[in-house]
Amino acid sequence: MEKGKLYIVGTPIGNLKDITLRALETLKAVDMIACEDTRHTLGLLTHYEIKKPLVSYYKPKEREGAERILAALSEGNDVALVTDAGMPCISDPGSLLVKEARELGFQVVSVPGPTAVTTAVALSGITEPVFVFIGFLPSRKKERKELLSRYSKLKASLVFYCSPHDLKGELKEFSEAFGARKVSVIRELTKLYESVEEGVLGEYEAEEPRGEYVVIVHAPEFEEKEMPTGSIEDQVNALIAEGLSKKDAIKQVAKLNGLPKDEVYKKFV
Repeated sequence: MEKGKLYIVGTPIGNLKDITLRALETLKAVDMIACEDTRHTLGLLTHYEIKKPLVSYYKPKEREGAERILAALSEGNDVALVTDAGMPCISDPGSLLVKEARELGFQVVSVPGPTAVTTAVALSGITEPVFVFIGFLPSRKKERKELLSRYSKLKASLVFYCSPHDLKGELKEFSEAFGARKVSVIRELTKLYESVEEGVLGEYEAEEPRGEYVVIVHAPEFEEKEMPTGSIEDQVNALIAEGLSKKDAIKQVAKLNGLPKDEVYKKFV
């Protein structure tokens, strides 16, 4: 018996019209569709008049779901894996299944579609050639702090996914970890209320959060200087003498000394 193929299919992240022709052809051709939430995927399939058996495959039950899908592939069935939005395996279930399918010799085919990370980076207008995609932060505070600390010295933009109920708290954590760096807060990508807001960590305040967010912490705008010894005033004046603006010098000294920017600023008013 010929083995089935596993198709990794990207689906719209908001606007249903963003699905590709190849994705539609694949969903119509396979024997089974594996999805995070069958109700959510059913809405997409109904819109395009596609009727296929659905099997649930979501994070808490990823092991059980993978076994069922691998069994279907072994029986010669072609299976499409989708998530609620975007590409499987990108902050969504799928990596475990893909890994095991490859190890067992099944052909895995990518049918690419939109992803929030690349869409948000394009909208943000960052000009740095390098960005790092981190996705959702760990749920435990200690793990979040360790992760943010690990990336705090990296000279690259950092891309995070944030749920609405976590947004304000995580923006505060970003400010504590990265200092006064530029931030882009992007909401409801490709949907009716899509928006891009910009600000500075520690100063930007989100309105009542609604919808899903991509937060981009931009790369540092200037290289950190080796700080001279002396008072806070001496450090700021030394950076100004090296060519930094007063505003940037205050930001830099506040960050490197772990002080609120306003506290340093008051010394120069």
